[in-house]
Amino acid sequence: MYKILANTIFLGKDVHFLPDCHSTNDIALQMVRLRQVSEGSIIICGHQTKGKGQRGNVWESEAGKNLTFSLVLKPDFLDITDQFLLNMSIANGVRIFLEDYLPVVKVKWPNDILIPGEGKIGGILIENTFSGNSWEHAIVGVGLNINQKSFFNSKATSLAKITENIFDLNELFRVLITRIEQSYLSLKRGKEKEIKNAYLTHLYLRDQRAPFESRGEKFWGEITGIDSFGKLNIRLDSGEIQTFDLKEVMFLE
Repeated sequence: MYKILANTIFLGKDVHFLPDCHSTNDIALQMVRLRQVSEGSIIICGHQTKGKGQRGNVWESEAGKNLTFSLVLKPDFLDITDQFLLNMSIANGVRIFLEDYLPVVKVKWPNDILIPGEGKIGGILIENTFSGNSWEHAIVGVGLNINQKSFFNSKATSLAKITENIFDLNELFRVLITRIEQSYLSLKRGKEKEIKNAYLTHLYLRDQRAPFESRGEKFWGEITGIDSFGKLNIRLDSGEIQTFDLKEVMFLE
């Protein structure tokens, strides 16, 4: 169904399409270990039954309606302490792609893609493997709701639901991979400051007072940014800035 991409430099020159699978990230990792794929390979699935999200959540996806795939990357030009730059780069690429179709797109830390007033339209899950202080590979899972219109989760939405149009998945896949590759190559060229600034500019609830919860306690604060390790900085009403890792804080909005 999905063909090798002619309009990219290295992403999508090796595409593996699976009509059904449990998780493209798991399949990609298995194929890496068996040396069946290399950097730039893409595993894409027509119906992903157990797609993984942040915090161990399952990604809901109707068969044949959405884009669910994993990229194999080897970002060994990055220090492993800067691994969140990879997250920011991929999120920027996905956001830029969606901005061709929607007026406002936000990234909810760390890597959910939101349409304000509509809901969550996509998500990114990156699973990195290291050997000592060196990268072995990064499996980049991307899920985007395209033509699905009905969701069990009331906070989910899609391109079709928002625009009332039906889209060609092959064409969108081609454009999306191009946008992701452009952003990734920008990171590889050392454009780290530009990538971080773009991520922060479109960060959901940045500089807005909002409710959160941490360790069972609810509080109000303003997201001010992220630290060098990708942790979230929140300014409390007292003026103190606290830093939270992924499992240490929940959005209550």
